[in-house]
Amino acid sequence: MAVTREQKAVQLAELKQSFSKAQSVIFTNYIGLTVADVSALRKKLRDGGAEMKVAKKTLMRIAGKEQKLPEMDEKIMTGPVACIFSYTDPLIGAQVAFKFAKDHQQVSFLGGIFEGKILSKTDAVAFAKMPSREILLATFAGMIRSPLVSFASICNSPLTGFARAMNEIAKKKGVAT
Repeated sequence: MAVTREQKAVQLAELKQSFSKAQSVIFTNYIGLTVADVSALRKKLRDGGAEMKVAKKTLMRIAGKEQKLPEMDEKIMTGPVACIFSYTDPLIGAQVAFKFAKDHQQVSFLGGIFEGKILSKTDAVAFAKMPSREILLATFAGMIRSPLVSFASICNSPLTGFARAMNEIAKKKGVAT
């Protein structure tokens, strides 16, 4: 059944709104999933503050361009493509899809967009494997709670190691500390 011009206009408006609200977007293939599997994935995404939309790639490209987002390479966007928009936490959509893909090989990452930059397939998978904000905060809180008894223990404490690691990352990225 052909999609009418009016339906395309509605889909384009919805995509533009989703692109503007999303903190990150992940593009996936989903061919071969049953309707029940797609519904289960959508429910898990919704519970986490993300959403999956399927539309024509041309409409995705136009919506992204109108929101001044970088354009994904057409060679990468093969087959039916779904957009996973993360609204509350930039990692949540990628993490839910990655976890879902462990049991459903039909779901594969194509790439994504985060902070106005293109993520390759490899970057998108690494993005999905990153620990969530809550886990990072809990880790940091655990480091602060460690006993600081003497100067030697302060120099060897996990918090000092964390600070040194952050300093090294900043140096590699060329940020003045």
